[in-house]
Amino acid sequence: MRKFLVVLDDSRECLNAMRFAAMRAARTGGGVQILSVIPPEEFNHWIGVGDIMREEARERIVAHFEVFAKWMRDRQKVDPELVIREGEPVPEILAQIREDPEVGVLVLGAGSDKNGPGPLVSQLTRSAGALPVPITIVPGELSKERLEAVT
Repeated sequence: MRKFLVVLDDSRECLNAMRFAAMRAARTGGGVQILSVIPPEEFNHWIGVGDIMREEARERIVAHFEVFAKWMRDRQKVDPELVIREGEPVPEILAQIREDPEVGVLVLGAGSDKNGPGPLVSQLTRSAGALPVPITIVPGELSKERLEAVT
């Protein structure tokens, strides 16, 4: 089964990337893998405090994931899987793609504010020619209706 890998983060454009991945998976018989990366700088504290913060970050990610997963299951009949990794986002995304041969497409949401498309889109598109899978970049301002039309 081909999986659409989508990155879960706190960005607004993440919502459209999730929607796109779920709709494409539903229409093509694929799956959705949701990846969340916890940056290492969140845990540069005393060991005990770092462990507590790590667990709290995981709990927030799971709660955030469940919101998207419920929508995907109810509306698109797609049951997504969650993967949580720790490290720098771009290397961890690339490692996930390399480690899971079923990942067929990386789906990223692009911001539309004055800061540009976002750091993940900027960094990953620079090396797009060397990636083992295609990247789909979903505009953050795309309406639900337009998303449905293009999927």
